[in-house]
Amino acid sequence: MRHTGQDGDDVAQSIDQGDVAQFSVPEMDCPSCAGKVENSVGKLDGINSVDPQVTTGTLTVSYDREQTSATAIAERVEKAGYTVENTGEVTSKFTVPEMDCASCAGKIENALNRVGGVTTYETQPTTGTVVVTYDSSRAGQADVINAIESAGYEVTATTGDESGRQEAGGEREGIWTSSRALKTWVSGGFVALGLLFEFFLIGQNIQIAGLLGTDLLVADVLFLIAVATGGQEILRNGYYSARNLNLDIDFLMSVAILGALVASLVFGEALYFEAATLAFLFSVAELLERYSMDRARNSLRELMDLSPDEATVKRDGSTETIPVDEVAVGDIVVVKPGEKIPMDGAVVDGESAVNQAPITGESVPVDKTTGDEVYAGTINEEGYLEVEVTSEAGDNTLSRIVELVEDAQSNKTEREQFVERFSTYYTPVVVAFAILTTVGSPYVLGTTWSTAVVYGLTLLVLACPCAFVISTPVSVVSGITSAAKNGVLIKGGNHLEAMGAVDVVAFDKTGTLTKGELTVTDVVPLNGNSEEDVLRCARGLEQRSEHPIGEAIVAEAGSAGVAELEIDDFESITGKGVRADLDGTPHFAGKPGLFEELDFDLSHVHATTDGGVVTQTARQMCDRNNCLDLLEETVPELQAEGKTVVLVGTEDELEGVIAVADEIRPEAKRTVTRLKQLGVSRTVMLTGDNERTARAIADQVGVDEYQAELLPEEKVAAIEELVDEFDGVAMVGDGINDAPALATATVGVAMGAAGTDTALETADIALMGDDLAKLPYLYELANDANGVIRQNIWSSLAVKAGLAVAVPFGYVPIWLAVLAGDAGMTTAVTGNAMRLSRITPDTDTETNASEG
Repeated sequence: MRHTGQDGDDVAQSIDQGDVAQFSVPEMDCPSCAGKVENSVGKLDGINSVDPQVTTGTLTVSYDREQTSATAIAERVEKAGYTVENTGEVTSKFTVPEMDCASCAGKIENALNRVGGVTTYETQPTTGTVVVTYDSSRAGQADVINAIESAGYEVTATTGDESGRQEAGGEREGIWTSSRALKTWVSGGFVALGLLFEFFLIGQNIQIAGLLGTDLLVADVLFLIAVATGGQEILRNGYYSARNLNLDIDFLMSVAILGALVASLVFGEALYFEAATLAFLFSVAELLERYSMDRARNSLRELMDLSPDEATVKRDGSTETIPVDEVAVGDIVVVKPGEKIPMDGAVVDGESAVNQAPITGESVPVDKTTGDEVYAGTINEEGYLEVEVTSEAGDNTLSRIVELVEDAQSNKTEREQFVERFSTYYTPVVVAFAILTTVGSPYVLGTTWSTAVVYGLTLLVLACPCAFVISTPVSVVSGITSAAKNGVLIKGGNHLEAMGAVDVVAFDKTGTLTKGELTVTDVVPLNGNSEEDVLRCARGLEQRSEHPIGEAIVAEAGSAGVAELEIDDFESITGKGVRADLDGTPHFAGKPGLFEELDFDLSHVHATTDGGVVTQTARQMCDRNNCLDLLEETVPELQAEGKTVVLVGTEDELEGVIAVADEIRPEAKRTVTRLKQLGVSRTVMLTGDNERTARAIADQVGVDEYQAELLPEEKVAAIEELVDEFDGVAMVGDGINDAPALATATVGVAMGAAGTDTALETADIALMGDDLAKLPYLYELANDANGVIRQNIWSSLAVKAGLAVAVPFGYVPIWLAVLAGDAGMTTAVTGNAMRLSRITPDTDTETNASEG
């Protein structure tokens, strides 16, 4: 029986829009390489944008598939001299629910065999899915869908995974044992032998050949062999640079090496040593640069490695281990002690402590039991857990974190944009200076022509701004990935830079400075009743109420273990409180105004004493022994502390006073204090709560200013006023009802964003855990990142400029230009950027754990 698909064209149209390809180009590890690749790919018709990411070795290209293809793009990358490890191959999973037997699967397989570009496929009748890998330049998802539907089966859903985005954890060839490294070491050996004959075995340094009328000594031949072995990759890359009209370090070094050889062979200037030194030392510099860049890339690889590749799933009464990509929403995964949780989900069976540090940065494992949410990549520390999967592998919290961290590199900082603009002028200016020095030195400084040529070659070495250009992105990657490992998600280098320049931090109150959950803070028994009596009556009155205050009272009574009373005739008195018969006696709970209406004298109430001694609370609030003035003293004083007051009693007697408050986070005051210590000039609290409560919270937390009774639009206006007055304003909120204010601030910081799509989408920065203490860490990291970026930019500029100016005066030999001006500075700025990973959240909340 054939099953004809419905609306197949609509499905195809909705998903056949993949005009973005991503390629893994691991050899593209410096700005010079990126420029060469960008120029080469840009020559194709139909290219919309080219985004080379040096720090991850990936190339993202947006293109018009009507004019070009992923294969053509890969060919252009290879023409620039770089190997593409993956040419836009795409793996997609198609949901085919009607494919439920081997016969159905066979028909679909036959149909897929006829689609050009399909490389592999796997039909899974037990799950009703088909996984197809195909070349995106020859086929698209629409072609695969059409093939499946031509076999008579409907495709109801599609999930794609572009494997052109090679996993950062993939292994690469060892840098120090690669073919280029081996050639470099051989080249170094011949340079050393040449130096031996040149300076020590002078008598044996005899003429052994002649070339173009020039005599070649033993040392000269050894130097030429060194150039031939160590300079192969340099000259090859220089060729591709010239072909793509790219004035980069490979082209400049090639010109320098060839210039030295031409000067030696044609003009008899004997610059073989200089040519060999350039070939060997620049190859060493390239290896050091790649090693330094790999250190930066490792931080992102570690993030990706957090998620396990396989999951143990309960199916048909047994368990089976399958790839995480095959786990479906609703599946039950089994997680044993010590294992990583493979998917986001909810615990359906078992209890355990889960280490959530990889996601939220929490240092202490969190107890999980039935109904609690867990995240992919976290670690089950102790017990056995069964987790119902709530999101697919590519859509879980960890995947979103990795994706956002990868995307963060495209949001360039202002300094990075400045560096890119500056670098376009730097190289031509230095090249012009090199030519001027070569031509002018013999006349102005009286140098020989051979020395002038060496000066020019040395300046060519200094003409590429690689270390200068890489100084900012490598710092941004280090800072963002370090933050992600500590539970802080920064969605762009521009936000990292902005956070480090913040002058004012504005806080939402509820759920940010406070826990967002009401709790009972005070119980004042009256007229001979005990605290237990007051809570017992309050529980009976409030347990049918849906008000948050009532829920807090019931929770407190439950934790105190008080007995329940028989409840009848429950009634809610709108805006005032509730009444009910408890064990046959009418009782009331509500605002003081309710009891004034019942003709109680709230100015003279007897506090309960213990053995004739007034309780501590009564003593604090009354100076008439055991008499309290609720109206003028007790209630106002509790309200001044930001608490809501509820009275409990019968028609004839007040039994007690209960105060309820949204508890202040224990870390809130320390956070505000620490921010001020780190340099924040002003802290502000914005809340919709009443003036009295806002003032009490502001005083306890220590903020400089507060604004109360604000509507959402008024919060936005308050932020706008701060932005106008100060250079940088950060708004910290829960990311849901504070979304407009977060968007208006210079930097929006969302609290408790793990598993919350709204917070992840709204905020510029997300604190994955519900931990306000991460805010000082974030501010310090951002501040230090800005400092590191400044250090890298100006130090690399100063070193290059100092060396360039000193060249015409003979103070900079060519080897120093290579090692200090190129390899040395690249390694230095990368190492300096890596210091950011040593900044950690303050574990003891009193002193900072920074080592940076």
